Amino acid sequence: LPENLEEYKKSEEICEEIIGIEGIGDEEPKEQCQKQKHKMKIPKNIKMKNIIKHRKNSKSEAALSPEALLVDLDTIEGIADSPGDPEVGCQKQKIRIKISEKIKILDFKKWQKYSKSPGTPSVELDFNGNLEQNRLAEAQQQLVKAEERLFVSKEGARAEDEEDKLHMDYEIFVLHLRLAINDSFSEDNQETLKSALTSILKEEAQDRRWMEVAVDQRPVWRPTRCRQIHDTLLQTTVEERMKNADEQENKADMLSTSLKREVFRMGKQVQKDLLTVVRNLRERYPPDFDICRTYAQLYHKAFSTRLQELARSQISSEDCFYILSWIVEYYPKDVLKHKELEEHINSSSLGPLLPEEDLKRLEEQYFSYKENEIRNWLSNAFEKEVKKWSDGIEPELMDGYYFNNLAVDVLPLVDGAVKDVNTLLSCENKARSLLKQLDSFLLSYKTSLEELVKRKQENIPKTLTANLVNIYQFRDYVQKPEHPFSEDTRTACLSTLADLKNICHKYFLSRIHTELKPLYRKLWTQVWFTGHCEVVEELVKAVQTVDKNITINHK
Repeated sequence: LPENLEEYKKSEEICEEIIGIEGIGDEEPKEQCQKQKHKMKIPKNIKMKNIIKHRKNSKSEAALSPEALLVDLDTIEGIADSPGDPEVGCQKQKIRIKISEKIKILDFKKWQKYSKSPGTPSVELDFNGNLEQNRLAEAQQQLVKAEERLFVSKEGARAEDEEDKLHMDYEIFVLHLRLAINDSFSEDNQETLKSALTSILKEEAQDRRWMEVAVDQRPVWRPTRCRQIHDTLLQTTVEERMKNADEQENKADMLSTSLKREVFRMGKQVQKDLLTVVRNLRERYPPDFDICRTYAQLYHKAFSTRLQELARSQISSEDCFYILSWIVEYYPKDVLKHKELEEHINSSSLGPLLPEEDLKRLEEQYFSYKENEIRNWLSNAFEKEVKKWSDGIEPELMDGYYFNNLAVDVLPLVDGAVKDVNTLLSCENKARSLLKQLDSFLLSYKTSLEELVKRKQENIPKTLTANLVNIYQFRDYVQKPEHPFSEDTRTACLSTLADLKNICHKYFLSRIHTELKPLYRKLWTQVWFTGHCEVVEELVKAVQTVDKNITINHK
């Protein structure tokens, strides 16, 4: 390979300094060989390799392994000990290695990306030196000057080997550019990234200049399309970071299904990386890149692509609800509307996370699930309550009054489901459709209560008293205007609740009239006319007694 691949740093192993050669050319051949034999002490088969290696900083980076530069000194092998004419041996040595001055120490070290950050060097650096110092902007300028000299200057024809060398230098430069972009999220890479971005802008300008020149007159590497390389690498980096997000760090393992864990992990990775962009990368990028918008679009697209794949698979209703929650609530409100992101990211320009077709399918699946869920809640709760009536189980006492938990158990579940549907589906008609099931539930309630009062059970007064509390609680819920009942459903529910209340009241009134019937017979009689005060007092006392008995039974 050309010499410009000698990008190296100092090695951990230091070569032995070779001294004593300077000036021996003027001595007798025999003396030269004798001095060299004793002073050089060069081991056999010496090979010096300059290997450029790059330590991975993330899973998305591939290890770099350019061909090693090999300086073969095998020609020295056996010179000191070879038989024959010593003068011939020394002449061969002088021709082959051509050492005219004292050889200085050459140290090699593995490439470490973060060993140095771009800075102002104490001495002017050449192209390789600038690359070694991660000064990509300065290295790019040196390439442009060499390019101008070869292709623009008219000081003579350019040599083919010079053009090949410059081509190779450009490839090496682009390689370093890729490394800097791939490692954008590393805190130690920020100055290198800034230098790389400056060089990209300059390369774009140089590409535009060469577009005005005939194709056969341009360098073969033009256009370099560094901006396109940058954009492609950003997309690859985002996709890899989304794929390899750390589940443990984001506490996704606390969720119940693998889909929930994956969606949660991706959503949190979007927020985490966009915050890094706003806090760190935004300051490094020139305004032309509009980097906050660019990264937001890339992460939005990566998140959207994976959600589409999940939505189109066979998922449970629980997972369906979780995806909808991220689409409607968590992503737009918690991620994109984060106080540090909102100023720099126009969320309205990103578009929906799911296409309309996929979203509608999830919504229908979720709504159907909620309909069945409410139906089952109401049915199960009511069946348990009716069984208690049939088994003659007395209702529980609370603060001295009989109490029934039916409304307390059912209404919060119904209300929560209605709010979820209204929020996630943004459709009040669907919420009203759920509440319509309450009307059917109350009609079944009425039928069962009518059958109960026909029975002859001792605990019926206590059961009806407890159910009156239920009825009032249901009525209060239905009457509240904030609950999205349709007018027809609200009217039907209130009518059924009125009937339920009348069933209970009629039962208690019928018992009162039964106990008061003997006194009723005295009204409008001769006895009542001659001594009505006594009859009225007797009637009032009887009413008070009945009322007291009913109150005791209610408790």
